[in-house]
Order: sequence, then structure tokens, then C-alpha cells
Amino acid sequence: MKKIVVPVDFSNHSENALKTAAQLAKKTNAPIIALHMLDLQEVNLAESPSYQQEKAVFFLKIAEKRFKTFLEKEYLKEVKVVPIIKHYKVFSEVNVVAKEVGAELIIMGSHGVSGLKEFFMGSNTEKVVRYSEIPVLVIKNELHDVNFKDIVFATDFSEESIPAFKEMLKTLDLFKAKKHILYVNLPNENFKTTAEMDALAHQFLMKAEGNIDRLINVHFVCERSIEQGILNFSNAIGADLISTATHGRKGLSHIFSGSISEDLSNHSALPIITFKI
Repeated sequence: MKKIVVPVDFSNHSENALKTAAQLAKKTNAPIIALHMLDLQEVNLAESPSYQQEKAVFFLKIAEKRFKTFLEKEYLKEVKVVPIIKHYKVFSEVNVVAKEVGAELIIMGSHGVSGLKEFFMGSNTEKVVRYSEIPVLVIKNELHDVNFKDIVFATDFSEESIPAFKEMLKTLDLFKAKKHILYVNLPNENFKTTAEMDALAHQFLMKAEGNIDRLINVHFVCERSIEQGILNFSNAIGADLISTATHGRKGLSHIFSGSISEDLSNHSALPIITFKI
């Protein structure tokens, strides 16, 4: 793993992400890029350009001082940490920074959202998941040991999700974990028989892996929603990480079709890692 990006807003949730990144960095010798998005207030047209600049510099200095204090943690002493401050709170920019520095993973802390707030606003983590072109690991609680042993990869066995599946195998290979491929069978027009699901799984794995030499288990569950099927199965087997592929849809396409990955990042207590299709 080359570099790990961790967006930092000085909250306990972002510190949980930072602690997780530190553990991974010690396993892989990867440096951490700690990214703070400085949320400057909108420009006041009555203010002169020179005053606007002075105000921006003032807030930047405050952020730099707070950032330095936030990163003075015992668990970061053996890790290389590079702090970066961006002046605009645009969540697509997290992906831009990750690509610029050559990062292979973004780790975010999240408390999730629900109800009307979720419908109208979403969460910051959800927005990063939507825009990111590299894997995003979403942490809900502090992980005392980043040693994933049972990983659930939820898929629809589509050919377009094969690259995300391969990326998952490559990214998570360092954990030597059991990998459970999960297909959720819904009671609608897309309902499939056991024979049909078996055939789908066989075709998917042959195209993705050929001669499979990893420990991979295939599971089918029936549930009324894909999200609930993933959560119920993951809890039943004692999984410690859920992995999904995401299209990263935006705009009206996102509103009407939604995103299972984003829903999981909001509602699951387990860590979630997403891979872009």
C-alpha cells in the first residue's frame, strides 16, 4: 500500500479513522496523508479583497495550529504523517488529492445519518464514497485491532463488477482473511432459483479469477432488501468487514436509484470498504 488519505475534521470519528490508518501504516510502511478541508465562510461582497485575504490567512493559521496539536498523538510516533489543508470544503476534492499524491486508500470516520437528514443532506462520508475513484474504508467505531478475519463481499455477479472484485482481493490480501461472496436474492421480478444463482456465481468467478487458489466461500440469502440481507448475513457469520462495489452515481440518477454502498456506510456498525465500478 503506497499512501493512505485520512480526512480530518478534529472529531472523535476522524480520530478513529486516523488510529485505523496508523495500524495499517505500521503493517505496510505506508505514509498517511492527513487532509483537513478548511470551511471558509462565503465571501462578503462588502469586504475589500485585501481584508478577505487577511481573514483567510487568519483562519488558515488557526487551522494549522489546531491541526498540529491534533496530530501530536502517541500512536502516530512511528508513522510518517503528511498534513494537507485545503481551503474549500468540496468533498469531490478528497478524491482529487488522493489521486494527486498516489494514494491507494481513503479511510474515513463516520457516525452515519438517518431519516429526513439522510434524504435531504446525506453525510460527508457518503459524499466521499460517491466521488472517490479509489477504495474508501468507512470506520464507525474505534478499531483496537485492524486484523480482519472474515470479509463479506456483496455482489450482483455482474460482469461490470469484476474489476471491483479483483481490486478487493488485491487490497485486502494482506489480511489473509476468509472471503465470503454474498448474493442477496430479492422477492421481485429478479428472483432467481438456486440453479440460476449457482450458474451466475460460477461464471463470475471463472471470469474474475480463473483457477481460484484463495479461500472464497459463496453464499446466497433471501431478503426483502439488499442492504438488510448484507447486514443480517454479516452479523450472523461474525464478519468484521463488509466490502461492496459502487457506481458512484450522482444527481438525479443517484436520487432515483440510490446507492447500497452509501446506505451501508450510514447504517452499518461494521467497517465498510467500497470499490468503484
